[in-house]
Amino acid sequence: MDTPRPVLLMTRPRAASERFVSALPVEVADRVEVCIAPLMEIALSDAPITAADAQGVIFSSANGVQAARAAGLEPRLPAFCIGRATTAAATGAGWNARFAGEDADALVATLARTRPATPLLHLHGAHTRGDIAGRLTAAGLPTLGLPVYDQRLLPLSPAAKRHLAGQTPVIAPLFSPRTARQFAEEIAAPDRVHAIALSPAVAEVLAGKSFASLVTVDRPEADLMIGAIAGNLARLCRVEGRGEPQ
Repeated sequence: MDTPRPVLLMTRPRAASERFVSALPVEVADRVEVCIAPLMEIALSDAPITAADAQGVIFSSANGVQAARAAGLEPRLPAFCIGRATTAAATGAGWNARFAGEDADALVATLARTRPATPLLHLHGAHTRGDIAGRLTAAGLPTLGLPVYDQRLLPLSPAAKRHLAGQTPVIAPLFSPRTARQFAEEIAAPDRVHAIALSPAVAEVLAGKSFASLVTVDRPEADLMIGAIAGNLARLCRVEGRGEPQ
């Protein structure tokens, strides 16, 4: 009988989870059973968005790009983006998108150095980290932060609970402190879970749980998360005596 494949448990919002899974190399995708069980859903605000006198827009996630598009905001301004995926989403939506770093600290440093025209408008979620608008304003770059979507927490799905209660190892990449906290609170037996944290802030939330393993990637990049998944698979194969991934 074939040994069951490790479960790759994706807890990001469904669209983001599907994008991540679609980017997995074949040699990784073929060696896991994917379970998409979002711990968060994105709800776009129905309030109008106006750029008013803004000279540039900041997107810290693709959700902000989606909210701007849904609100009919014309992509006429430069867009300063956190992350390659956000930059690609903004470019695809017609913005003059510029990659400004992989996290809030990098974006603030980039804009403080390059001094774009102001004021700036940061379109973000109801729950946000890094105080981008406040820090840029303090640095002499007046910035308004505007929440344009909500990130609503969800319980673990029945399918996810079945996997977590079983004997098969579960690899769980976790991308935000809020969903990591939700995950840690919901799982009863973490000893078969191999957690991968996108950042030290995510890892800090998970530190009190007795996971089978907890890895934090060096930078908040999708490619590094995929590399960590591949590393977990290689270690699991060695432990179970199945040899290296082919």
